[in-house]
Amino acid sequence: MATFISVPLKKSSEVDLVKPLSKFVTATYPPGEEQTEYLRAVEELNKLRKSALGRPLDKHESSLEILLRYYDQLCAIEPKFPFPELCLTFTWKDAFDKGSLFGGSVKLALASVGYEKTCVLFNVGALASQIASEQNLDNDEGLKTAAKFYQLASGAFAHIKDTVLSALNREPTMDISPETVGTLSQIMLSQAQEVFVLKATADKMKDAIVAKLANQAADYYGDAFKQCQYKENLPKEVLPVLAAKHCMMQATAELRQSALANQKKKFGEEIARLQHATELVKTAASRYDEYVNVKDLSDKINRALTAAKKDNDFIYHDRVPEVKDLEPIGKASLVKATAVQTPLSQKYSDLFEKMVPMAVQQSVSAANSRKADTVNRLIGSMREATNLCNGVLASLNLPAALEDLSGEAVPQSILEKSRAVVQQGGLQSIEQLIKDLPELLQRNREILDESFKMLDDEEATDNELRAKFNQRWNRTPSGDLYKPLRAEGNNFRNVLDKAVQADQVVKERYTAHCEMIALLCKPENELSAAIPSANPAKTLQGSEVVNVLRAQLAQLDEVKREREVLEGEVKSVTFDMTTKFLTALAQDGAINEEALTASELETRYGSHTQRVQQNLRRQEELLSQIQVSHQEFSALKQSNSEANNREEVLKKLASAHDSYIEISSNTKEGTKFYNDLTEILLKFQNKCSDIVFARKTERDELLKELQQSIAREPSAPSFNVPSYQSNTPAPAPGGPTPAPRTVFTQQQPQAKPQPPARPPPPNITPQAASTSAPISTPVPPGSTNPPPVAPPTGPSQAQGPPYPTYQGYPGYYQMPVTYNPYAYGQFNMPYMPYQAQGQAGYPGGPPAQQPYPYPQQPPQQQPYYPQQ
Repeated sequence: MATFISVPLKKSSEVDLVKPLSKFVTATYPPGEEQTEYLRAVEELNKLRKSALGRPLDKHESSLEILLRYYDQLCAIEPKFPFPELCLTFTWKDAFDKGSLFGGSVKLALASVGYEKTCVLFNVGALASQIASEQNLDNDEGLKTAAKFYQLASGAFAHIKDTVLSALNREPTMDISPETVGTLSQIMLSQAQEVFVLKATADKMKDAIVAKLANQAADYYGDAFKQCQYKENLPKEVLPVLAAKHCMMQATAELRQSALANQKKKFGEEIARLQHATELVKTAASRYDEYVNVKDLSDKINRALTAAKKDNDFIYHDRVPEVKDLEPIGKASLVKATAVQTPLSQKYSDLFEKMVPMAVQQSVSAANSRKADTVNRLIGSMREATNLCNGVLASLNLPAALEDLSGEAVPQSILEKSRAVVQQGGLQSIEQLIKDLPELLQRNREILDESFKMLDDEEATDNELRAKFNQRWNRTPSGDLYKPLRAEGNNFRNVLDKAVQADQVVKERYTAHCEMIALLCKPENELSAAIPSANPAKTLQGSEVVNVLRAQLAQLDEVKREREVLEGEVKSVTFDMTTKFLTALAQDGAINEEALTASELETRYGSHTQRVQQNLRRQEELLSQIQVSHQEFSALKQSNSEANNREEVLKKLASAHDSYIEISSNTKEGTKFYNDLTEILLKFQNKCSDIVFARKTERDELLKELQQSIAREPSAPSFNVPSYQSNTPAPAPGGPTPAPRTVFTQQQPQAKPQPPARPPPPNITPQAASTSAPISTPVPPGSTNPPPVAPPTGPSQAQGPPYPTYQGYPGYYQMPVTYNPYAYGQFNMPYMPYQAQGQAGYPGGPPAQQPYPYPQQPPQQQPYYPQQ
């Protein structure tokens, strides 16, 4: 019946998915079987994209299956990879823009997997429309396949209409704008309904059913026509095809309804409907004959109308009503846009099936952070209790005071502390660690500063270009895009500032105890000589208070050993929240990470928390008892200056040992912290480098597009051509509006206006002048072309149906082949007034005879008309 409309495919630039995705996989998953499997899946995904977008696709279902598989994979991996951080830029060209010689075609580059999905889905709809248009509509299988793929195409375009703005977060190209894809969806739905009309006709269904189906198809085409009227980016043949099909479907509905009226003995209605159908077909044939073939339908309607008029004139004499008085034809829709629900492919298998979504990964990371906070809190409280215990005992000079009852030898506990310090490297080890900390800090600061400098430089360039191009610089501002990175970098800077404060505390503690720590590092004889001696007046050996103190200290040591065991148990607790988070995401569509993690932490660490609290309470009770017992011990012990000096030194040595252990632990933790932070900051720097590189690539693409658009712009404002340089006839009443083009027509030649009266020349007699027969049709001087044929006086086109007129239809009179190519205005020729004899004329030989009937002047006389 008519040509079906198909949509061209969008073209994409080549993109390497392997490098950024593999980089994320290797950074996120440890080496092993799982990482190898994901890297292999990345390679397969890259091959699939090349198959789907990197080569021309045949108009076959197998090619569509490849597109569907790639679209399904994109939907599957979108929540599993942090695409905004990977800076993968996808570049697509406008499907309907053919470009220009100098400007090139319109294209858009975005670092958005949602943009890639939208463009791939557009190609799914486009290829489905092409496959449907290739079907053989003469058999039932072809009709079913065409209807199926037209509805799939309609659903794909409708899905883009609903999601494109949220997927891109910016203005899309014209082909995927909501208005354009909405129109394409309506066109595909109209064509699917038309296929059902053809199938109903082939299946010889009742006239009432076919009439309703055809009337619905006409409605769909009418809606598509209205939506398409102002879409300048669509191909020019779309609008006339839609208008023609609206007429043809309406005519088909009237034809079938007329048959139904004949069955009901309503012969006047039958004739009225057939006459209306004839007018519709004539309109389609006169205006859109180059796009559709209506001969078969027209012949069928004419035969039916002739027979109906004949029967009515000779037999029934039924009154023929006006078209507006006819009962409206019913409508029946058998089509529906196919909803886009993944997976669309029947052969789909998730390449990254075992990889959890980013939402789960982020929730697992947050859960691990909460777990680490819980573990650190428990271990921190136990270590703090141990430090408190050691500090109290050092202030009481215990257990050295009980071991130093003789007042001469070095207490055994001091000797053990001295050996422990020497075994751990002594003073030199912590001096080297403290010396290395500023260098590690400076290295991290330099990495962070360099990362911020890259962001600052790119943002400054973006701001300069935005100020220069204003609204044309329509990409996301760098300041907005870098906010998460800057927040992350500022967090690292705060961490470094706190680390500096912690380093200062360690240095101050080292300065306060370095002298005593150096003393502990000396041999036993030097250590004994450095400790003052004291001779107590009486011995406290075997005293009850001493025995009580020793028993209490033993209990305190047991509490400390219990804490060490408890600390190991807390560190060894492991659990994985992935399964619970996946279940929550599948059931609720979201993850309440805080509630789920809190519940799991309570289950795993609840008993440990209770045991830690009991241990701390037990230590607090023992320390209170030890302080009371020590007061009794001090009262019994003879006090003098020498004893006090000795006890003071022993206290400092014990405190120096505890400080050494703590400083050594702190410096080692600080060194590890800075080294670990260096790796994290290098990843942060790579992330900044990647996004800056992607932004520079996007900037270069956008600058290129702006240069092309500027080259396409006119260098001067448009201006109106003077009326005497164009002579375009007005369109026939009711006809379509002509396309905006310059067309020159020539009216029926008329006699030129007579020049003003002048005296007859003296050397020419009237008789000589009258020997030349007058020419009724004057020809301009120098022209050898015959006068053009006059256009018909009546309207050249049939009156159209009551719907908007096709704006681009060439409604102008065809010019004769011999039309003068040097017409005014066509090539911007200046207007030339009438030229007298002897003046240079238009291209062509001089006239063989004088074309005007009035007498001529002698050559030596000045011409009457002024010369230019």
